[in-house]
Amino acid sequence: MRRVLLGAMVLMLVAGMVFAGGGREAAVAESADDFTGEFDWRRFEGQTIKLLLNQHPYTDGMLNELDTFEQRTGITVEYDIFPEEEYFDRLTIALSSGSTEYDAFMTGAYMVWQYMPPGWMEDIMPWIDNPSVTNPNYDFDDIIDGIAGGLRWDGVDGSEIGEGGQWALPWGFEGNTLMYNKPLFERLGLELPRTLDEVIEIGRVIQRETDMIPIAVRGTRSWATIHPGFMTAFTSAGGRDYDANMNPMMNNDVGVRFADKWIEMVQEVGPPEWTSYTWYDVGNSLGAESAAMIYDADILGFFQNVEGASAAAGKVAWAAAPPGLDGPANTPNMWTWALSMNSHSRRKGPAWYWLQWATGKEFLTIAAVEHNTVNPVRASIWNNPDFQARLNDFDGYLEQYENLIDGTGIHFTPQSRFFETTTEWAAALHQIYDGGNAKQVLDDLARRLADEF
Repeated sequence: MRRVLLGAMVLMLVAGMVFAGGGREAAVAESADDFTGEFDWRRFEGQTIKLLLNQHPYTDGMLNELDTFEQRTGITVEYDIFPEEEYFDRLTIALSSGSTEYDAFMTGAYMVWQYMPPGWMEDIMPWIDNPSVTNPNYDFDDIIDGIAGGLRWDGVDGSEIGEGGQWALPWGFEGNTLMYNKPLFERLGLELPRTLDEVIEIGRVIQRETDMIPIAVRGTRSWATIHPGFMTAFTSAGGRDYDANMNPMMNNDVGVRFADKWIEMVQEVGPPEWTSYTWYDVGNSLGAESAAMIYDADILGFFQNVEGASAAAGKVAWAAAPPGLDGPANTPNMWTWALSMNSHSRRKGPAWYWLQWATGKEFLTIAAVEHNTVNPVRASIWNNPDFQARLNDFDGYLEQYENLIDGTGIHFTPQSRFFETTTEWAAALHQIYDGGNAKQVLDDLARRLADEF
């Protein structure tokens, strides 16, 4: 029987037992090298694994197809699902305690920088490289390398991603771009904005002619405010968060000018409740037709544009995101939902079977065509006629992918203090929004961050 929403008391009890020692003998974990012979989907028949999952459309698609995996392998899958607001807290408790309860979990590239250095994540590459436990049709090379590479890291603050272990496998990704209500733009005779200044100019027309918010962007005091539209525009302006020696750079001339322009846009044509705007608020404002544009993850508009999903379904269109200052509009910052294996798991073999199925061609094609697992991480799916046909009702979506994928990537400097850094950066934006001098506020931020390294 699958158990959903395990109580916090149980997780805390597990953590307490581990930290107290408790005389418990550590389990001997499996490694990929333990397995030889021919690949067999039934190798782990009769075993049970447990997943920790975030509530998300990707999760929904997987659960709809899970019977296929269980019938093919004879492996039983249990899972707990939590809303994102509490998911990562529970995941951190489970991993940091050394708990063996969860064998695999959802994660993202930024979480690798937190979870990998203490040894909580399993390197997936040895499992991929062992043909005894990886089906011959898996085709790791079909996964877009720039996306898979975002989950490789050597664990050294400031070093580039793309080197080191493969700590997770991508499940779906987001590139940040502009989405807008196309019938509204046509009715008002508006051209697409090519700069943030034009966003403000067009936004004033929208304010004059409608009661809609011209553009919605995230604004809470959280890392989630920095990584989507803000970081995309910041990077296009030539901004960097740190240099190669981990010296903060968000307070240089580009960083100050960009912060001023971003906050000007928010103050002039953004949501009045900007400091409380989350992913959900941005998406829902577009879907409810209370916002004319959003600058956020491309899939956020996708979910709102699915038939029957919102009042704006069928009206959403995609366009190149305006650059931060005068730079090119081809540098979307990327978020990746990915799947990883708990390094403390006692059931790594069957966990790897689930993970390769969930990131394999067969499932991900079904998930993209019939469910809402977008953006696909496999090149073959973007070339699949059925998936392309599905995008016919998503004006500009495929074109934006084709135009921007080469410039899409993780534009942050990898570091174990990523979440603290970006949360403080968001707090600095709040200070500027409230009237603080951008140069002074960002200098103070850079000074504090420099003291932490």
